[in-house]
Formats: sequence, C-alpha cells, structure tokens
Amino acid sequence: MSRAELPLTGVKVLDLSRILAGPVCTQILADLGADVVKVERPGTGDDTREWGPPFLAGPSEVDGSERRGPSAYFLSCNRGKRSLALDLSKPAARAVLDDLLRAADVMIENFLPDASARLGLEPERLQTLNPRLVSCAISGFGRTGPMAGIPGYDLAIQAAAGLMSITGESDGAPMKVGVAITDVITGLYAAVSLLAGLHGRGSRGEGRAFDLALADCTLASLVNVVQSSLVTGKRPLRYGNAHPQIVPYESFATADGHIVLAVGADRQWQRFCAAVNRQAWADDPRFATNPARVANREELTPLVAEVLRARTTAAWETLLTAADVPHARIAYVDEVVAAPQVAARGMIQEAVDSAGRTFHFVGSPIHWPERPSPEPLPPPAVGEHSEEILRDWIGYRAERLTELRRDGVIA
Repeated sequence: MSRAELPLTGVKVLDLSRILAGPVCTQILADLGADVVKVERPGTGDDTREWGPPFLAGPSEVDGSERRGPSAYFLSCNRGKRSLALDLSKPAARAVLDDLLRAADVMIENFLPDASARLGLEPERLQTLNPRLVSCAISGFGRTGPMAGIPGYDLAIQAAAGLMSITGESDGAPMKVGVAITDVITGLYAAVSLLAGLHGRGSRGEGRAFDLALADCTLASLVNVVQSSLVTGKRPLRYGNAHPQIVPYESFATADGHIVLAVGADRQWQRFCAAVNRQAWADDPRFATNPARVANREELTPLVAEVLRARTTAAWETLLTAADVPHARIAYVDEVVAAPQVAARGMIQEAVDSAGRTFHFVGSPIHWPERPSPEPLPPPAVGEHSEEILRDWIGYRAERLTELRRDGVIA
C-alpha cells in the first residue's frame, strides 16, 4: 500500500499541541495518511525533545558529526509529521497561523484557556475563519467547571481522577501507572473525536469543536471500578495485581519467577483444577463459581499460591498451555521487543532521521491485512519543513518566506 492509498490521505492536520496527549493523537492520524504539520517553537521545539536521557545518538551520515539527536520520548510520538518552526509570540506569526487554520481540515491544541484565547483559537472564531474546520482542545480539566484553568500533568491527573487510589498493593501506598497513561488515553479519545468530526463534516459540510479533558478521559477509563462504586456507593479498594471481581486473576510466584493466572470463567477454573490435580477445589461450593471465589478469595488465593510455587515458570507455561488455561509469563520490555510475535506483526521498525541516524521505533498497531502499510516518515527536526509547508498549504512565495525568516517569525 502506498501513502496515497491510506484513508486520511489529503487531510491536513494542524498540530499546535506538545508533550504527549496531542502528539499521540496526531501520530495516529499521520499513520492513517494525514498530512500532519507540527508547529514548534523555533530553536527548542516541543518540550519532549529534551526529556532525556536517553537521546538518539550516533554519527550522522549527512556530515559525519556526532550531534545529539532528540529524546526517545519525542521519537515515540512524532513520526509521520512535518515540522514548522513558528514563533507564536510575534504578532506577524498570528497572520500565518490564521492562514494555516483556513487551509486546515483538523486543528488540535493543548494551551491553557487564556493562551488559547490570545491566539484566537476559540471555537466561535475558528468557525468564522474556517467553517469546515474540525478542532480539538485538550486540557487537564476541560474548558468548563471550577478547575478549567488548572494545568494538567499526568501524575497529577492520575491522582486527581482516582486512578492512583486503585493502583498498588492493598496494604501499600497509592501508585501511578508506569507510563503517562492519562495522556495516552486522552490522545486515543481525541483521535476518535476528530475522526468522528471528519465523518460528520463529510455528510453535513460543517466543522465541529471538541473539548477533551485528561481528567474526564481518565475517569472514563476506570470503567468497571467506577461503575461498581456508583452501584454500591462504596469506595473501591486497591487489589495490587489481583482483580476486584474475578478470582484467581493475578500474579503468583513460581519456583524461579512469576506468572500471571487469568481465570475469567468457571470452565477455565475447572480446567485449571484438573491441570494442577486439585479436583476438590472444582467441587468445593466455596470455589465452584466466580462469585463464590470472589467471596472466599482470602481462603483460595493462598492455596493457589502454594501450588504455583512448586514448579518453574517454564513448567507452568507448558502445563497451562496444554490445559487451555489463560496465563502469561511476566516479560520485560527488552524481551518483548525481541519476541517472535512482535517481529511477525512488524511492530518494531527502522528509520533514518534527517541527520542520517538510524534508529528503531514501535510501529502503528493498526494493520491492513494483505496490504502492508507504507513506511512512516521519521520524526522531524525542528523547523525541518517550515518553508515547504508554507508553500504547500498556503502558497507563500519566496519573497514572503524570506521576509518571515528575516524577522524571526519562522526558522
């Protein structure tokens, strides 16, 4: 499949966001074929370019130098985009921004409300500039409510939205998830929103404005846990690696490591009991059904733990696979990226950046059966495509580009 065959080919996306939630969203759109223009501060660019170590290193095939490249963090969420270095603090840049907004199909930003207003990004003004524009504003707590002006940071949102309160060992401190999951979840919701806006525009010819909050998206991601609290009126507990409504569904120590047991149905429980030669557990009314196992988890879990400590992880993998019991060895990230399944799915890909440095990255999880996706563009250098974008999108001529560069509006 060529890039011209991708479903969002021809869609122009103006990405005014930075850090993670917005870039995750626009990377998805780029993977689907959109022309994503990432607007960055001249010189420094997106903050995450400096969020390291680690940084991309190695000799440049362009000039042989050992210039340090961007951070791994930046590389993770900015493939497939072009970079425009535009100094939005300069009044002359606002006219350029307006021209870009008129040309765009989609715009996404994550400024605080005051900054967004100063740049003229209110939905009403955007509607006047470009009635077909589909826009999305991402913030910590949304554009309405008493917390609308408070900045959103992943760790703070994990705390404020309830995620940390249910994460961690039952007798330990609240814990955050190991990645900035509130940004990732919000980026996914933003991509869904923008795709819906494009679909709606196609049938009705008018744009849409979306207001997404990290806190809202994180609360929605608590799914069954928050719903249980609404049903019972009780505060959810932390269960560590266990599950509040399924038993046994957690990690257990083996003779030489750990394994996850994920028994989600009574038929799987029956097979597990047979595999470990504990038929009495299957017949015991305290353990025969999942509600009974949940009610009696304090009695059952130590029994299962004792059995699983008797064999190695590899031995349990063989036995549980044969018995068709859901399970998994707990793998480290470096093991995962080298796994045959990951290779078979083409999830680790290779690219060369504009300085000639070769690196590997995680590819898109969206696959096209029998039609392999084209190789994505590598993440751009700051301002790598500034003049190219202004020519392509809004037809600026050479003299206009020279003037903008002379005045420090673009770089």
